[in-house]
Amino acid sequence: MKDMSPNVKLAVMAGEDQLFPDHNGFDFKSIQKAMKHNQKSKSLRGASTISQQVAKNVFLWQHGGYFRKGLEIYFTFMIEHVWGKKRILEMYLNVAEMGQGLFGVEAATQHYFHKSAKNLSRKEAALIAACLPNPKGYTIRPLSAHVASRYPWIIRQMNNLEEDPDVQALLK
Repeated sequence: MKDMSPNVKLAVMAGEDQLFPDHNGFDFKSIQKAMKHNQKSKSLRGASTISQQVAKNVFLWQHGGYFRKGLEIYFTFMIEHVWGKKRILEMYLNVAEMGQGLFGVEAATQHYFHKSAKNLSRKEAALIAACLPNPKGYTIRPLSAHVASRYPWIIRQMNNLEEDPDVQALLK
């Protein structure tokens, strides 16, 4: 964590899971919203928290049905209780795919910006966070329409979340 800019920690929380410091691994309101959306629409909306994504990325496989989802719930519960929020965020930033074949924020930062993750600016961190829902399709180079429209929103959310004491504790 000491080798990562606070900007990237804040950007992934702003873009992926704004309630991360406060929930127990599951965001039930987002799950309900996603279920309603998915019943009405052909496009699927996910509701995985950072904790759930870490459970999947570290312990499980990418695709699967109800069995894999059940295991994801178990591992999410366990890492929330054993690791805690700082370790979960650290693991997320080290294992998430952040571009085609780029795993972890250091690899992404070196590839896109030719510098250490410790030195990421707010804009650069927001660009990386904007590609996270689909890092193979939402690209920084070339800049995809999704990333171009999403990263300014992430910067605004970073500004809104930054002063929250629970968020601040995770940025250190």
